[in-house]
Amino acid sequence: MTDDILLDVEERMEKAVARLKSNLAGIRTGRANPGLVDSLKVDAYGSQCPLKQLASVGCPEPTQIVIRPYDPSTLKDIAKAIINSDLGFAPQDDGKVIRLNIPPLSQETRRKLVSRIGELEEEAKVSLRNIRRDGIKACDKGEKEKLYSEDDRDSAKEEIETLIKKFTKEIETMAEAREKDVLES
Repeated sequence: MTDDILLDVEERMEKAVARLKSNLAGIRTGRANPGLVDSLKVDAYGSQCPLKQLASVGCPEPTQIVIRPYDPSTLKDIAKAIINSDLGFAPQDDGKVIRLNIPPLSQETRRKLVSRIGELEEEAKVSLRNIRRDGIKACDKGEKEKLYSEDDRDSAKEEIETLIKKFTKEIETMAEAREKDVLES
């Protein structure tokens, strides 16, 4: 019975880590990275579309991102979305592709980005703690309703603690690696 609870807790924790990974990919370093524009939403064809669905994104040089729209008519929409985003890039288009030159980061910008990484890390940890709380509540409720024994409940709680330690370590490792990227580039 407790297996269902543990499975749910583990799945939700994996999703929290995946969300952090996605958020960290959108944080700039001094190098070009397609992840910087992947999450960008573009007003095209009368709705908000992810950039990935409208164009291929590549990095031919360490300081440049090239966006090739599948449909050339979306070029202006993509450029407009980049300008309106908070990325701070000035798109240059030649009618076929959009080029984004990635300027080097100033020390102040680096500090802000490291601070943002810390915020994202803490949000992910809070999410893990909330998931742990929900799992422990479910264990207690199941034991009260006599669905399983006290020993089963206690071993499930220990397993939840093991999971939170594992995923917290993973979160910290990811955040540290991203901070290192931001500070070294």
